[in-house]
Amino acid sequence: MFVPSHYRAPDVSWMVELMRRNPLALMASNGTPADGPFATHLPVITDPRWEGEPESDLAGIPLLAHLNRANPHWSALADGTVVLLTFTGPHAYVSPTVYDINPAAPTWNFTSVHIHGVVERIESTEETLDVVRATVRAFEREFGDSWDMSGSIDYFRRIVAAVGAFRVRVTKAEGMFKLSQEQRPEVRERVVRSFAGRGCTRHAQTAELMDRLP
Repeated sequence: MFVPSHYRAPDVSWMVELMRRNPLALMASNGTPADGPFATHLPVITDPRWEGEPESDLAGIPLLAHLNRANPHWSALADGTVVLLTFTGPHAYVSPTVYDINPAAPTWNFTSVHIHGVVERIESTEETLDVVRATVRAFEREFGDSWDMSGSIDYFRRIVAAVGAFRVRVTKAEGMFKLSQEQRPEVRERVVRSFAGRGCTRHAQTAELMDRLP
């Protein structure tokens, strides 16, 4: 991903936060000349057993993910496969009318993290079930209502044979936080006010990130 210097993540925590708040990633990997590349949307979490502080490029962090084994992408994911995970965060269109200056050009403010990593397939039923449980815990804590999954574990065991779980060892990450940094402070403030007044969650989240810029 091409990231101009003024659009780089202010701190590694910005990338970690974007991934946690927007965990439905697009995973892409090479295919064959006949099939083309593979791409699958799937939920991704950090392995809860990992302990440590992230490097500036997130190298070494283990991520967990799963998909339907009926998906041809699963068959193509051999150990050692290099994948790209794309996480998309808050974004919004910026109309030149907001700038109140001429000349001007429209643009799109957006946030994204690209993760490069290597696949480690998880084959055992119990380890696959562990990935499912860890994913439920992470998402119930972040987005749910602390649902107690204990009454559904037997159901999980019945369907887990259709689940392909795997680990991705991060080799590097790139964060793009394009939030009007090239504009003068008073112009950025007009963009923030415009987004915040839209009554739209996506716009409000973009405005919040712009307010937090160093």
